[in-house]
Amino acid sequence: MTTYLLTGARPLGGDPTDVLIADGVVAAMGADARRGGADAVVVDATGLVLLPGLVDLHTHLREPGREDAETVESGTRAAALGGFTAVHAMANTTPTQDTAGVVEQVWRLGRDAGWCDVHPVGAVTVGLAGERLAELSAMARSAAAVRVFSDDGKCVHDPVVMRRALEYVKAFDGVVAQHAQEPRLTEGAQMHEGVVSAELGLTGWPAVAEEAIIARDVLLAEHVGSRLHVLHLSTAGSVEIVRWAKARGIDVTAEVTPHHLMLTDDLVRGYDPRFKVNPPLRTAEDVEAVRQGLADGTIDTVGTDHAPHAREDKDCEWGAAAFGMTGLETALSVVQATMVDTGRLTWADVARVMSAAPARIGRVAGHGRPIAVGEPANLTLVDPAARRVVVPEEQATASVNSPFAGRELPGRVVATFLRGRATVLDGAPVERGVHV
Repeated sequence: MTTYLLTGARPLGGDPTDVLIADGVVAAMGADARRGGADAVVVDATGLVLLPGLVDLHTHLREPGREDAETVESGTRAAALGGFTAVHAMANTTPTQDTAGVVEQVWRLGRDAGWCDVHPVGAVTVGLAGERLAELSAMARSAAAVRVFSDDGKCVHDPVVMRRALEYVKAFDGVVAQHAQEPRLTEGAQMHEGVVSAELGLTGWPAVAEEAIIARDVLLAEHVGSRLHVLHLSTAGSVEIVRWAKARGIDVTAEVTPHHLMLTDDLVRGYDPRFKVNPPLRTAEDVEAVRQGLADGTIDTVGTDHAPHAREDKDCEWGAAAFGMTGLETALSVVQATMVDTGRLTWADVARVMSAAPARIGRVAGHGRPIAVGEPANLTLVDPAARRVVVPEEQATASVNSPFAGRELPGRVVATFLRGRATVLDGAPVERGVHV
């Protein structure tokens, strides 16, 4: 394995130091790194921020079943370029990831691709139908060692089924990650219910459809003493409910997506399907609330909800277009723009919300660890001074449905290391077996 000497890197945005990566771990730091790195490949990291490798709790890789939109190979390559060393692959594939066999297939595809660790998310219910619990224990015992379960894309709307799932996953320290959407309140909904939807004549998606499920589920989690994770929280009311639940001592965590940190429902006025997403883009007041919630710790993580789609599923009229946006390659830049450059988060905070917290919630060993001697070298080097215009066709993901197309964003991932092996160097992917 190649040894790397990172010179002048700034761990968590702090003082510059040298970091030696050898044998899959951080072998030395400071003067010791320089002394031990005589034969190492030198990476000039002057001015670059060194972070623990990012971890995403919410990625759609589409394989098996929709390889026209994304594959595990293309999606994890995109993840590495975005600074991620581990992702959780959501269960809404075809076939659904509701058995040990399917989650093991996805896990092995990730292992073979080698760009980052892939942790399959198991479905809560068979076929995401919301009726019968899937093989939760079998998936937990499988080679994929599933610990996160979700019907994402659909809500576990039946409270009895949700209660049983919360009770069941306690046996193996699992967590149920809920897509909070009351289906009866969102039938035919196309965008956030508010002033803009009224002006455009589009069926509205009320904030209460999300908030009602979160309120119900935090009480269920408290009742059975289980862990609950709220996916892609998007409204001011949802932030307040999670804040209340945490103050009460309920074991709940929550995530926000990059697009809900930056974009508002005003963008829907142009009927561009790139801005059609579930949950929908909300108001400026909601954006401010989720930013504040992330800053004060109410919201634990940033999850990309990377949702690639084949071109024909987005290149059509608004009503027929699929919900979803890509996000793996732009997530860190959006967080820098909305939270770091505005002074709301430090780089140490970014390490917490994009690495340590998701690794802890997903029970991912070896990721989200401190940058210290002896720790696994799952690391990301970022140039915070760089600026780039997003061109979806130039990204590694197989789909081009980025809501940030044409926007200038700050920051650039310069290098990513997975257990000491470079997956990205100088902003470009490094194929496995290539020695730099």
